[in-house]
Amino acid sequence: MAEEFKPQYSFTDDRLNELKQLFPEAWEDGVFNLDTLKSLIGDYSTDNSVKEHFGLNWVGKQDARKIASKPPTGTLKPAPGEGVNEENTENLFIEGDNLSVLKILRKSYMGKIKMIYIDPPYNTGNDFIYNDSFGDSTEDYLRKSGDKSEEGLLVSNPKTSGKYHANWLSFMYPRLRLAKDLLKDDGVIFISIDENENENLLKLTSELFGEENLVGSFPVIMNLKGNQDAYGFAETHEYVVIYTKQKEKFKFGELDIDEEQVFKEWSTDEWGLFKEADNLRATGVNAPRHKRPNLWYPIFLNEDSKEFYVTDNDQPMDDSHVKILPINPDGKELSWYWGKNKFNSRRHNLILKHTSNGYQFYKKQRPKLGDIPTKKPKSVLYSPTYSTSTSTVQLKKIFGAKIFQAPKPVPFLMDLIQLSTDKSNTTESEYLLDFFAGSGSFGHAVLQYNYENKTRHRFILVQLPEKIKESEVAFDQGFRTISQISRTRLERVIDEIDPNSGFKNYKLNEGSITKWKNFENQKDGLLPDLFSKLEEAFKNPLAEGTTPKEFITEVMLQEGFPLTAKQIEVQDGIFKISHDWVPYTLYVSMLQSFKNIDLGALGFSETDHFVCLDMAFENNDALKQTVDNQCKLFTI
Repeated sequence: MAEEFKPQYSFTDDRLNELKQLFPEAWEDGVFNLDTLKSLIGDYSTDNSVKEHFGLNWVGKQDARKIASKPPTGTLKPAPGEGVNEENTENLFIEGDNLSVLKILRKSYMGKIKMIYIDPPYNTGNDFIYNDSFGDSTEDYLRKSGDKSEEGLLVSNPKTSGKYHANWLSFMYPRLRLAKDLLKDDGVIFISIDENENENLLKLTSELFGEENLVGSFPVIMNLKGNQDAYGFAETHEYVVIYTKQKEKFKFGELDIDEEQVFKEWSTDEWGLFKEADNLRATGVNAPRHKRPNLWYPIFLNEDSKEFYVTDNDQPMDDSHVKILPINPDGKELSWYWGKNKFNSRRHNLILKHTSNGYQFYKKQRPKLGDIPTKKPKSVLYSPTYSTSTSTVQLKKIFGAKIFQAPKPVPFLMDLIQLSTDKSNTTESEYLLDFFAGSGSFGHAVLQYNYENKTRHRFILVQLPEKIKESEVAFDQGFRTISQISRTRLERVIDEIDPNSGFKNYKLNEGSITKWKNFENQKDGLLPDLFSKLEEAFKNPLAEGTTPKEFITEVMLQEGFPLTAKQIEVQDGIFKISHDWVPYTLYVSMLQSFKNIDLGALGFSETDHFVCLDMAFENNDALKQTVDNQCKLFTI
């Protein structure tokens, strides 16, 4: 007979199935025999009585694990009209708490994401982390987001807190645990961070991803002037932590570098690479001899050996040596840029040239950070285009005002995309995820990268609808949440560079199936209220106002279909869902009656799933049995 449609998310079952595949001998009579499991893994097992072991521990770690394994209570609700080219795109923008969203996406996108990039809170003591609670639900989220109360979505985490690092680790743990599940076996994750939590992040990700999958924690130079507020040093960098899902299966791409062109302007001496730079003879208002008399002195040249030198008494070592003074072609007496001491210490950094104006000295420019790019990324990531000031100017150009602090540079993110994907393959596309979307820099980078390289990668962006304060510039520009800034940026970038692209918008919301909603007596009433709610759920199995698109989306996600699965209305009110990732076809209907519907004409196969309302059969058990014989029938 037909089965009741129940929530399909189960983290525990997934873990058990993984263990069954690895250690089938330990699975006995439906449970794991721990003694057998210990014997199978040998020396890698631990005696529970031994309390001391190496690892990262903090107050709240066990709770963080529970949060990661707890199933979601909500769903994603389509927001038609808030995207761009919604019917012809597979890019996704999702508004909501990223922990809940990741849990909802997990069943459909597990093992499907090629690259993840995140720029989480750095835990500087001045920023915020998400207000997770161990019993968090979508209803709690909606209350916190302002739909039901004034309680905030974000909480401060000051350094004065006794659990300063612990709070941040508890916040990051479940999100990174879910991120690992979403990655393909040949996938990679990039995490921007600074020194406040870099060390703890490395320990945490090594625990979750495996230390053997660490690529490294690399400095990224984003401000050559440096942060002048830093103690003792002008900080010019932050870090990007890189882990693969399985290092032996991941292969980094290469950056676009024309090495022949790069080295064309460089020469080599015993000190390394160099190219010609400024004349040693000074120019400018302070160049005349009378303004810098200490920098007026002769340089002597042996024309045979081409050796040149200076002397303390300004007299040559040999009368045959030529005297060269800083005099310009017009006969004006100037000065040198270098004093004698500097000249002696850096003589190897000068080029002697004989010109129509006599002998001239030119300085050799040695490569600075980023001057010599390579196809393989360096352990210090730098390019002038990675500058945060450049990214701020770019965002200001899009919005006409500085509405977001320190957006990530698009060229930096584009380089990460190129390192993570196969640029030569323009027919297949990868899913690229950022669940701390911020101003939308990563989505911008994907759009720009696709446009420039004719690739077809798809982004999934998740951003909390964090409220904007009335005192901020973005508020004056009409924005009320950070997610509005993200979406608007995507719209404007699409309009500018590729009007054929687009994105769909979804929002985290309560599920539409009333019997699945949690009953909490503190806010929902006493026992009689529970019975009343259950009775109402049987009368009206779906929440009031639920649309077919919303219902289909919730069922699709429960069944493991991605949000971009193909949907066809095969009969009025009955939709056929299919996707290459799922080995069966799904039919969904929220019709309340099948009285005038020919279900037999749908041509069900025995592997098809059909999810519908039980009331639609109108107590016609024969019809229900017939449909159940043709496919796998699930009713609500």
